[in-house]
Amino acid sequence: MTSPIPILSLPILSLQCGKVVPFRAEHEPSAIAKRPVAGRVRVHRLGLEGDAQADLSVHGGPDKAIHHYPHDHYAFWRDAIGEHPLLADYGAFGENISTAGLTEEGVCIGDRWRLGSALVEVSQGRQPCWKLDHRFGGARVNAACIKSRRPGWYYRVIEEGVVGAGDTMELIDRPFPDWSVLRVFGLLIAGDHKSDRAGLEALGEVTALAEPWVRRRAKLLGAPG
Repeated sequence: MTSPIPILSLPILSLQCGKVVPFRAEHEPSAIAKRPVAGRVRVHRLGLEGDAQADLSVHGGPDKAIHHYPHDHYAFWRDAIGEHPLLADYGAFGENISTAGLTEEGVCIGDRWRLGSALVEVSQGRQPCWKLDHRFGGARVNAACIKSRRPGWYYRVIEEGVVGAGDTMELIDRPFPDWSVLRVFGLLIAGDHKSDRAGLEALGEVTALAEPWVRRRAKLLGAPG
């Protein structure tokens, strides 16, 4: 497996936060509608100050404190679903961090990035859900995220601090250079485990992998071939 060429630093284009509000129905709240915030934001153990998640059983928590989605992918989505109004700004996919020049192929599980004065660690890729389809007015975004392998990824917070748009993200450490988010997403979510059981077994060496994906790996290892 060829290791991604590391990008050592890049600027943050925008930071987004969101509040919990009714989504598809009153009894289905969500904070996916995140909007750019001005100024500097505190980074706490559970994410950006002022950000929220509705269902903490599947969103948020220490291993999914901050969501990063490449703004690079927006051009793909314009081609795929058309010029949707959400694609005219940052935060269309509920991401907290927007950058250009860094995608799933160039980010590895366990990467540690200096985010402003905070230190964060890549814990897992995002596992898309139905809320993306509803947010985009019924477009098949969820399935296309998986098929095109454009999920984005999550960070856990190692050191708290502050960050603002315009700050530089700097790669501090890469302990698992062979395990890009793209590769791990392929194995655990996009079906690559069916043809790469050796890879699925070797993934056990990645101690930085978030617990939900550790369980996902164990389940797939136990599945009949």
